Amino acid sequence: MTQQKAERINKYLAQAGICSRRQADELIAQGKVLINGQVAQNGMKVTPGDKVELIGGKEQKVKKQIKGSAEKIVIAFYKPIGVTCTEKDKFADKKVLDYVKTKTRVTYAGRLDKESEGLMILTNDGDLIQRMMKGAEKHEKEYVVKVDKELTTEFVENMSQGVYLKDLNRTTRPCPVTVEGKYTFRIVLTQGMNRQIRRMCEAFGYKVKALRRVRIMSVELGKMKTGESRVLTGSECAKLYTAVGMRVPPEFLTK
Repeated sequence: MTQQKAERINKYLAQAGICSRRQADELIAQGKVLINGQVAQNGMKVTPGDKVELIGGKEQKVKKQIKGSAEKIVIAFYKPIGVTCTEKDKFADKKVLDYVKTKTRVTYAGRLDKESEGLMILTNDGDLIQRMMKGAEKHEKEYVVKVDKELTTEFVENMSQGVYLKDLNRTTRPCPVTVEGKYTFRIVLTQGMNRQIRRMCEAFGYKVKALRRVRIMSVELGKMKTGESRVLTGSECAKLYTAVGMRVPPEFLTK
């Protein structure tokens, strides 16, 4: 076991790339996790030297030992239109993880709806994902948007000042909006309401025809092609960890 200090069992399972913390809580509640041969309880901590096992198989008798934290990995992915941001959905024709294949389990920070495309960040570090998605930290995400009607000065000003979304009963934060073309604008958000940009446009009678996320914090889509993924460099990862106030993992300090 590679841990140097005690940590909660759900975090231990997530960091080992087995599942998310929420899924870990469910496995623990179902009595499928053992610590030193005893059924684990939510909130219990794992210390160096402990033996952690996961019960599985058709008869729930197969025990698989969990070896501890996997080496951290952070991936940039250009999600194509038509791909669903879900891990398990039998009705989804194409899922993100159908494109991104890794030895360890990864999940993503920030969804894109099926009709949208662009940059996504995937990682096996649950803490990094939580920090990146924390709305109070106001981490930037940048988008290029094409709408169905010609842009007006009034529309740009209204979008940038914050928009009241009636169906959510919330007002968006003020945000930079710059005109890119007759029907196209660039917008930088620091929050992540469901289908936020589409709802903002609809509030002023506009319909989004195309939406592409081109940046998440310090990571840019750049020249990536649709469906393409790449592992971030150590320096890119270090910037992300530093920006969210986390210690940079040692594997990213030498790359």
